[in-house]
Amino acid sequence: MSDRTASLLGAAAKYLPGGSTWMWNLPPELAFVVDRGEGSHVWDTRGKRYIDYVLGSGPVLLGHAHPAIVAAVQAQAARGSTFQWLSEPTIRLAEAVGQAVPCADMVRFVSTGTEATMFAIRMARVFTQREKVLKFEGGWHGLHDYAMVGNWRTGEAPYPAAVPDVGGIPKGALDSVLIVPFNDLTATREVFETHGQEIAAVIVEPLQRAIRPEPGFLEALRDLTRRIGAVLIFDEVVTGFRLAYGGGQEYYRVTPDLATYGKALTCGYSLAAIAGRADVMETANPARKGGLEYAGLSGTLSGNPIACTAGIAALGELRKPGVYGRLHALGRALRDGMSAIARRRNVALQAIGDGPIAQPVFIDPARRITADRDFKHADGKRAARLGHELIRRGVFVIPGAKMYVSLAHTDADIDETLAAFDAALAVVD
Repeated sequence: MSDRTASLLGAAAKYLPGGSTWMWNLPPELAFVVDRGEGSHVWDTRGKRYIDYVLGSGPVLLGHAHPAIVAAVQAQAARGSTFQWLSEPTIRLAEAVGQAVPCADMVRFVSTGTEATMFAIRMARVFTQREKVLKFEGGWHGLHDYAMVGNWRTGEAPYPAAVPDVGGIPKGALDSVLIVPFNDLTATREVFETHGQEIAAVIVEPLQRAIRPEPGFLEALRDLTRRIGAVLIFDEVVTGFRLAYGGGQEYYRVTPDLATYGKALTCGYSLAAIAGRADVMETANPARKGGLEYAGLSGTLSGNPIACTAGIAALGELRKPGVYGRLHALGRALRDGMSAIARRRNVALQAIGDGPIAQPVFIDPARRITADRDFKHADGKRAARLGHELIRRGVFVIPGAKMYVSLAHTDADIDETLAAFDAALAVVD
């Protein structure tokens, strides 16, 4: 380990809890510090290159340091970074999102995906004058109190028992969240029958992590919420602008009432958004301030011109012909390649996902994965070891989690990744 890397890791251990800025860490022998990123690669402070499938937890959809985005951001930085007021980039990006997203009559910007889902839930509560939120076991919606429930620690059926994932979640928050398994329409309908007139919102990832929706599932959610007057929220922080230009709602052809977006909108700059029906979005209208019909959306950097300028440039690139065909082809090649290698090695593994998302799961290929609970039948420790071996071989992944593919990845990157996967699988087999 270089002196520079050792010094940085030592400072991280001293000043950052756990020596990390995230929710996971690597074994000491694999620990590294990122120095820079370009295209589909990152380099650490020792000069080692990695093919990057973390992509900043997903948002770097065009690849690192994309020239069009760098140029746009540099130009805006010379004109000012934030004004806490309307600017042309803010308005132009809102217009572009409104034109791209099927549900988007109106748009409101915030800074993080956590804020976006938190405010979307509040808007739904204001609009419906109800309190309860239905989410799906294993669905990730950020780090606020109503989201950190039923993700990592799951209760036992019968549903809808809510189990906190972390400490510090008030009982009142747990009492307002209902949990059912993803893709389970029977359990969902039962909760609607019991709690229907209490439900303000149903929040769902159209593609939950890497699990595809069963045919008819999203359509049924649309029908059920419409019947009881609840707000259907698609959390598109991952699927937005990734599965299609109009996100998961375009790709799966189901239009929600609200949708939330994250930093894929800007290729990694700090911006998120809530988009949706005009009557629900009007709960964010500051003319309502002072009353309980106001949801109170604001933030110092919400809609800042640097991030919005990056977003305008990013959407300009994503609108180009052939972009989504290419993204889907790369993701499919990665999934198909991992599956073929596992079959050749007679390893029980599925490569799940959709579009430019892939996740290797050590589970019987004959077993269908339709909900988070199915991962209890998978070998998660082996998946984590596989991730460590990939990192050792220059493929940067979150061990045991999904892999994101960017438009900057090449066929050669996929080939190199599959060679590393083959070698890593031999070690963990």
